[in-house]
Amino acid sequence: MCALCGVLGGKDHWTEPLKRDGVYVRFSDPAQRRRERALRIGEANAILGLFGLSLDDWHADSYVLRTWTGKSEVVADLAALWPAAEKLAGRGLDPLAEDVLERRERLNG
Repeated sequence: MCALCGVLGGKDHWTEPLKRDGVYVRFSDPAQRRRERALRIGEANAILGLFGLSLDDWHADSYVLRTWTGKSEVVADLAALWPAAEKLAGRGLDPLAEDVLERRERLNG
């Protein structure tokens, strides 16, 4: 899919705190949502970096996943992150594997 098609898709994903009538949302202010998004990206990068990948925000609408060799892919939301990461890495990745979490804790703890 081209980058433009990725942007034109739906924006509402359960990982994004969106203000809804009658529902408490922790980060309903736009600035708070941006800070929370930056924190999620930082946490994702703590794991992705162990696999030679990085994640960047793209206009607060989607993400760009990159390898250290320059390959990249637009990722619509965090649910699509790990399948895209496996595709770019060319292998299966388990971000919750015990050795991965131990390495993350040692390096980024």
